[in-house]
Amino acid sequence: MTSVRRSLAFALTDSHLGVGLQLASTLIISRLLTPTEIGIFSVAAALAALASTFRDFGVAEYLIQEKELTSVKIRAALGGNIIVSWLMAALLFFASTPVAVFYRQPGVAEVMQIQSINFLLIPFGAVTMAYFRREMNYRPIFVAGLLANVTSFIVATTTALAGFGYVGLAFSSLASAMVTVSYSILARPSNFPWWPSFSGLREVARFGKHATGIYFFGQIGRSAPEAVIGRVLDMASVAFFSRANGLLEIFNRSVLFAAVTVCLPYFAQEARAGQKAAAGYLKATTLLTGIGWPFFIHTGLIAYSAIRLVYGEQWMPAVPLAQILCLVAILELPYWLATEVMIAAGRIDQSNRLQFVVQGLRIASLVLVIPFGLTGACWGLAMAALGGAAIAHRFLRQVIALRFSDVLRSCLPSAGVGALSGLPSLLVILFVGQSEANYVLVLVSCSLAASVVWLGSLKACRHPCWDEVVLLLGKLKSRSRDA
Repeated sequence: MTSVRRSLAFALTDSHLGVGLQLASTLIISRLLTPTEIGIFSVAAALAALASTFRDFGVAEYLIQEKELTSVKIRAALGGNIIVSWLMAALLFFASTPVAVFYRQPGVAEVMQIQSINFLLIPFGAVTMAYFRREMNYRPIFVAGLLANVTSFIVATTTALAGFGYVGLAFSSLASAMVTVSYSILARPSNFPWWPSFSGLREVARFGKHATGIYFFGQIGRSAPEAVIGRVLDMASVAFFSRANGLLEIFNRSVLFAAVTVCLPYFAQEARAGQKAAAGYLKATTLLTGIGWPFFIHTGLIAYSAIRLVYGEQWMPAVPLAQILCLVAILELPYWLATEVMIAAGRIDQSNRLQFVVQGLRIASLVLVIPFGLTGACWGLAMAALGGAAIAHRFLRQVIALRFSDVLRSCLPSAGVGALSGLPSLLVILFVGQSEANYVLVLVSCSLAASVVWLGSLKACRHPCWDEVVLLLGKLKSRSRDA
């Protein structure tokens, strides 16, 4: 458990630093670029993210879950990753012009062509980083992430100030990838294979086709809002949705992505040790909802103040969208780790089927309600989240014998913590309100009050997160005495 906490500490620190830099750059970029420019980049980025699910080819998951990892298997994974990634680079480059014609925006092609270069580089760092994750060695991952985030911040803000528009955002992504790959080459173990191989590629491909399906379907669901909105409505609407979703990304990048990164190797270690998957899943879900539910409740309540401060006055139509998306996140969170636990349990086929069904439901709901505009699209995502939770539980009941009563029991303390943590913000909104005159004061005071109440409610509700807080404080005290 010590290695898990250490890995999670590195992952969370990396995520929080990345979020801090992202917020700083957003404060600048949102005031320099127009909604149309940001919408162009968002659409191209969503399409590139969809292609990246094929590019990754499930290599990280294959290396993490493999019981006996050899140099032959590592070289085969690298070979498979290069083949698929370079094919996706070519597809992204040559498809850029037809896609730009489809969206009636030439800028989409420019961004996609720059992003295709990322696909040529990333395989040379992806396999090494996956190996570090398997070994629960997150120090090099942290350093690589820090360097990449700083580079992305410098390039994004510099190019925005220089008037490069959406092209500057594409170059910041490319610079970040170059730094990550460069550091991964420097940090690789001395005995780590250098060259790819086609020997053993069939085994990698057998696993990769399922893993690719999982993340492909998942990315389709995540990319669908921008893709559909950009075609049915306009690029400005894409930007408003993207900015509303940006508030949720603060949690996703600072906590959720770090937790998912650590949970897969943790679940895999537990499976190799013969431990029951349901127990580990429930514990992880309790910790995740104990942090996530209070955040989303608080963010939904003070969305006006947050968007006004972070993005600026021109982005205020995103406020009601952000509030609905917070509800979507609350509904999705208890089953967010379903994919990882099924992969670790050796049922990647079932995990693939789950993603296909859940994301199909998400797209269908979105298409049905898009005629009602952006607000309708967000409510469609809420309906899909509710249905997706029911479907995910059914799969988990079959694969790891998860009972619904156990899920409710694991989430009950988090529900109490979330309700208590949101109380200060709710009272301020009811009796004071949020306006142009007080949004900064409301955001700062409510956030501080929510943080204090959150800590107190963790203790009062006997939430497992409180044990982690006490352990962290004890370590900090011990280190201060030693210093």
